[in-house]
Amino acid sequence: MKKALLLTWEKYQDVELLYAYYRLKEEFEVDVAANKVGFIVGINGVKIKANVLIDSTGLIKSDSSGYAATHISVLEYDLLVVVGGLLSVEKARQDSTFIQCVRDFGNSGKTLASICHGAQYLISAGLTKNKRISGYYSIKDDITNSGATFVDEPYVIDGNIISCPHYDHQSTWMKAVVKRTHEYVA
Repeated sequence: MKKALLLTWEKYQDVELLYAYYRLKEEFEVDVAANKVGFIVGINGVKIKANVLIDSTGLIKSDSSGYAATHISVLEYDLLVVVGGLLSVEKARQDSTFIQCVRDFGNSGKTLASICHGAQYLISAGLTKNKRISGYYSIKDDITNSGATFVDEPYVIDGNIISCPHYDHQSTWMKAVVKRTHEYVA
């Protein structure tokens, strides 16, 4: 079974994370990485359990009991999804481990999916230059200033990056993400 990692931070955009999480669980083994393990809370108060810690030493996965932990690599996954949430993005972009995970995964050729303000993680990781990228309309200038072309479409595929501007388009975006991930052969 393929493995997916949702990389996020507290105060994530609830709808974006939950839709992706439950849709991916239908076909993938799914882990959630955040700034702490256990329940994290979204902008609208929805809780989801993170089982991977983003730490200054890397990613640390907790076992089902929550007591044992193992260092893991982001490259163990077939898919990386970064979701928006203005408040979470502001914090996570300042975390060098978070951004390094996005950069490493983006450079791997495997499917990297972003939605809404999640495109700012791609910018911080230096992955957007000469790419066609979609994101929330308010970050159009950020995307353009990073050397990318802002595209206002339900989703955009450019190489291994699949970006989406808003949760209104999650179903078509996730279909493209799942399809590309299943097609990818390392």
